[in-house]
Formats: sequence, structure tokens, C-alpha cells
Amino acid sequence: STFDVAVVGAGIVGLASARELVRRHPSLSFAVLEKEKELAHHQSGHNSGVIHSGIYYKPGSLKAKLCVQGAALCYEYCDQKGIPYKQCGKLIVAVEQDEIPRLKALYERGLQNNVRGLRLIGAKEIQAKEPFCRGLMALDSPYTGIVNYKQVAQSYAEDFQEAGGTILSDFEVTNMEMAKESSSESEDGLKYPVIVRNSK
Repeated sequence: STFDVAVVGAGIVGLASARELVRRHPSLSFAVLEKEKELAHHQSGHNSGVIHSGIYYKPGSLKAKLCVQGAALCYEYCDQKGIPYKQCGKLIVAVEQDEIPRLKALYERGLQNNVRGLRLIGAKEIQAKEPFCRGLMALDSPYTGIVNYKQVAQSYAEDFQEAGGTILSDFEVTNMEMAKESSSESEDGLKYPVIVRNSK
């Protein structure tokens, strides 16, 4: 098989990349190559599932920007596709007096990163939100959530295939090499100069 673009690895990053590429370049042919029989079999299917809000990253950094924008896009995508998620929120709790300045610094950092809905709450509000939690003060992040990223990855795969992409599972890439120069009579010539070999 010949393709214009081959993405190696059908985890969430490979599938998201392939999905975006096929949308941007519909005239090209795309393949995703995955060594396992199923998609998102490794880290993408075995992570915490947290949709992070972007509190911790350095203000102005690319990580902060991508985390905040990515969370919003993740919720939007899940709504469009009917993928269930839980916007359960998160409390970051100060249990000792000397933790309060660090908590306030995190709050300021989150505000600088444009994290939605952040607020500092006291002991009574902590207990109202989470009865088994005790603390002096907490940072309430209501837009932190959880989702099954394996399900998100499967949906990316469906989008990719609907746009004309091909997924080859049970295809373990063992080698990539430049093709030797073809003869002038060859139909492909050097149109496809990279050979991707699998274990078979």
C-alpha cells in the first residue's frame, strides 16, 4: 500500500494528529499504523482521565495556553460527539497555615492563565463541597473534569476514517528507510521515497 502520509502509533496523540492532518489536507492519502490489534491500547487507555484546567503551569507559557484551550476544546468535542464526561471540579486544599501563601500564589497563577471559575473558599465551603475533607482554605477549580480518553481516541479514529484515512492495526513498524531510486519507467518513481516495514 502507498500513502502520502503515515502516522506511526494509534494512541490519542497519533489519532488526533492524523485526524487534524486529513481535515487540513483532504487531497492526500493517510494511514495510521498501530502495532496492537486495538487502538489506544497503551498510555491513552490507562491514564487518570483528568481534563486539567491549567492552574499549575507558568503564566504565558505554551503549556498553560494549550492546557486551558485544550480543556475547553475537549468539553466541546465531547458534547458534539455525545462522549460522556464528568465536570466534577477539584479542590486544592491547604491543611496547614504555612500552605495558605502557596495556595494564594496558585490562585494568582491560575487567574493569569485564564482558568475559568477559580475561587478561594474557606473551611465551611470545603466541607459543603466535600464532606470528608478538612482544610483551612482551598482553591476550587470547578471546570476540572474526567473523561475516558480511550473513548475520545476511538472517536478520533472514526473521524479520521470517515474523512478517508486508513488505519492498519497489528502493524508493528520495525524499520523505515529511503527507497532506492526507481527506474524512469516506474509508475511511482520517487513519489513515495520512504519504505515503512513491519515485523511481517
